Amino acid sequence: MKAQPLLPAALKRRRGPRVAVLALVFCSLLVPFAFLFDRAPSSGYVTTEERHRQDAPEKKIPISSDQNIPEKRISKGSAGVIDQHKQIDSHSRSGGAKPKVLPAPKVEPSKAVAESTRETREISKDVQGQQKVAKADEVEKAKACQLEFGSYCLWSIEHKEVMKDSIVKRLKDQLFVARSYYPSIAKLQGYEALTQEMKQNIQEHERVLSVSTVDADLPSFINKRMEQMERTIARSKSCTVDCKNVDRKLRQILDMTEDEAHFHMKQSAFLYNLGAQTLQKSHHCLNMRLTLEYFKSSSFDSDDSPSGKFSSPKYMHYVILSKNVLAASVVINSTVSSCKDPGNLAFHILTDAQNFYAMKHWFARNSYKNAVIHVLNYEAIILEKLPKDNIQQLYLPEEFRVLIRSIKQPTENTRMEYLSLFSHSHFLIPEIFKYLNKVVLLDDDVVVQRDLSFLWNIDMGDKVNGAVKFCGLKLGQMRNVLGKTAYDPKSCAWMSGVNLINLDKWREHNVTENYLLLMKKFKFKDERSLQAAAIPLSLLSFQHLIYPLDEKLTLAGLGYDYGIDEEVAQRAASLHYNGNMKPWLELGIPDYKKYWRRFLVRGDRFMDECNVNP
Repeated sequence: MKAQPLLPAALKRRRGPRVAVLALVFCSLLVPFAFLFDRAPSSGYVTTEERHRQDAPEKKIPISSDQNIPEKRISKGSAGVIDQHKQIDSHSRSGGAKPKVLPAPKVEPSKAVAESTRETREISKDVQGQQKVAKADEVEKAKACQLEFGSYCLWSIEHKEVMKDSIVKRLKDQLFVARSYYPSIAKLQGYEALTQEMKQNIQEHERVLSVSTVDADLPSFINKRMEQMERTIARSKSCTVDCKNVDRKLRQILDMTEDEAHFHMKQSAFLYNLGAQTLQKSHHCLNMRLTLEYFKSSSFDSDDSPSGKFSSPKYMHYVILSKNVLAASVVINSTVSSCKDPGNLAFHILTDAQNFYAMKHWFARNSYKNAVIHVLNYEAIILEKLPKDNIQQLYLPEEFRVLIRSIKQPTENTRMEYLSLFSHSHFLIPEIFKYLNKVVLLDDDVVVQRDLSFLWNIDMGDKVNGAVKFCGLKLGQMRNVLGKTAYDPKSCAWMSGVNLINLDKWREHNVTENYLLLMKKFKFKDERSLQAAAIPLSLLSFQHLIYPLDEKLTLAGLGYDYGIDEEVAQRAASLHYNGNMKPWLELGIPDYKKYWRRFLVRGDRFMDECNVNP
């Protein structure tokens, strides 16, 4: 009977676990509903994946100005803030007093932000430094190229083609690297399979490149071959090989590539110079058609005696040395079009025997307002009037490529110029035109844009040659060229193109005789040495006899300089296309051809038949 009170106590002890189990089951049922109806983050709980994502420095979220705290700090410190808001809501529902909310703790800016910013700046500085080094290398290469090949380098840069066949280039690069590693891998023991795989990949690349030179010719499976080669090269790099052998092989390939590139550049420069010095096929056709038509026409039997204007000093006489019909035509047409009184102009064209009849027939067919044009056979005149002169060939103005370096910074400040000077034929002009006292010499690569009549009103005093001085080059800088002859080292060089010549003073100072005496001091082996001697002979013959003309009279450099401003070219009184890229050639600079084409004769049937495309 005393044991009966123990039964309810046992039952009570058994109810406790049951209630706990039911509570756990009830909570487990409520937790999914809490996640479904409330997607807000829990009180500061952060998953491992979120923590890794927040710790990543390159994936920081943008922060407002009043919260300069990284995302990682926000996730850790937000728990207290969320808990406080929950407490405020509970107290507001119960009607109790609002508790005091503590301000969020101030957190200093993260060092990761500063470090990433610093790294970004350092990377940008490295990129800028690499770009500067690349530009400096390009400038040095351009200077070295200009020193060896001249204006070809400028032309090749302007006409540089973007490489389209990038896959072929990548195949070649892979082949070079594989060939460099193959000898070292083949010597290693235990890598026979890798050696065989690399050998097979090399043979496959060589077979593809032997039949494909452009990307369009490559087979469809080339991407798989490239991936296989990449994996093979990666495995080869992981092997322990002798780096000296690989480095030696890569240097050999580099040297071979540089030699091949220099050979192709030298070949291209030769073809460039050949194209600059050779008359185009269409121009040659025009000369032949004009020569043939001259002998067929009535002008062959016409009187060839010169008009009275050609010997009268009252007219303004221009002398042009040319072997190009269209070039001489443009010079005359531009001069006549720019002159207010073209009826007072007389032009004398000195040409060789080969182009004499073509020139004569062209200017007989075409009129240039009221100006008169006299075509002369230079070789026949020299043979008749100057038989003592054993050089009967007509020489056009000589052009020389000059690299000018600064004395203070010779490696940095280097520029290329083309200096045009008188040739041997110019010094015989006073003997050919004995009846004239003043002439203007025009090169056949000049375009006149302003009236040049003011030149005849210039009083040059005792000077002989009115020319634009080129003080970028002094005689003292050409000691090796001028030799031991006495000269003023501070005297400036000068340019041909548009020159005012006082023939009376020329004869008075015996310029031609002094020129012939200087010729005896310089030994001439062949024609090329005579042309090269034009620099010392021209500069020394006119020493102290140059009258400086206004620099605005002639704008030079249109035959090699790509950087001439259009407004400057339009304001110039005359344009000089000195250099290799003449306006009538395909090599000519396109932006400057329009000034020359503007004065070209249109509608001539021989130009259409010969397909002369101006």
